[in-house]
Amino acid sequence: MLIGGIEAGGTKFICGIGNEKGEILESISFPTEAPDLTLEKCIAFFKDKAVESIGVGTFGPINLERDSSHYGFITTTPKEGWANFDFLGTLKKEFQIPLGWDTDVNAAALAESRWGAAKGLSSCIYFTIGTGIGMGALIEGNLIHGLVHPEAGHLSVRSHEKDDFRGICPFHGDCLEGMASGPAIEKRWNLKGYDIPKNHPAWDLEAYYISRAVTGAILMLSPKKIILGGGVMNQHHLFPMIRKQVQQELNQYINAEDIIFGIDDYIVPPGLGSRAGLCGAMALGMDAIKNHMAFTE
Repeated sequence: MLIGGIEAGGTKFICGIGNEKGEILESISFPTEAPDLTLEKCIAFFKDKAVESIGVGTFGPINLERDSSHYGFITTTPKEGWANFDFLGTLKKEFQIPLGWDTDVNAAALAESRWGAAKGLSSCIYFTIGTGIGMGALIEGNLIHGLVHPEAGHLSVRSHEKDDFRGICPFHGDCLEGMASGPAIEKRWNLKGYDIPKNHPAWDLEAYYISRAVTGAILMLSPKKIILGGGVMNQHHLFPMIRKQVQQELNQYINAEDIIFGIDDYIVPPGLGSRAGLCGAMALGMDAIKNHMAFTE
């Protein structure tokens, strides 16, 4: 069985083909341009591949309501040219096969639960911290959907007492994404994250904001694993800083051994590394086949 996957990011797209084991057999990446140009490249990649389904894990916000006339659309994104774009409908015109559709972070959470750091667990949270900040959640074996989908990157966060930065989010200013995303780091310090030394105060602030988001997720959803991915988290020295702050913020209120004694194995990088997003898109494609078969039986 060949499954197609599209990891649709605000900076780049990755298209790939894999199998039901989560193995990637072929992939291609290209910059995210205008929707018509970008989808044209996706369609060209899959045209002769004989895939049985294609899953899409995309930046958002997106419409996940199947009964809506705008199901499959990217909605209020600040990404120029992409707001109110019919992503899934564009693919449907070219491919008469099952199509999976969800956020990139929900897709990554699904992949990590199936083949990665949360394998065998019924719940996990996946944060991506990079160009933007997003959160995917798998709880009791199901990806969280509701009114729309989780948008934890836009939660309001209390500013650090030593931080007078006003944030960069065009919608909310000093929300989590506005304060702790890669572009926020660059705007605050006039440096790219990878050019900032490990002992720079930038990382104390970053750990502070991320730990508050992680603590909130633990208190609200009680996941069995927290996974932190994205370009900012390639600064691996952030992990012990975040773990320590989470323990301090919880102050042993959550009486769980995984947090009190085993936090190094509780807050972790993606087990699939940079493949989590594409593997997640393929997992969505696999589930689309199952859903299609169940619907037609």
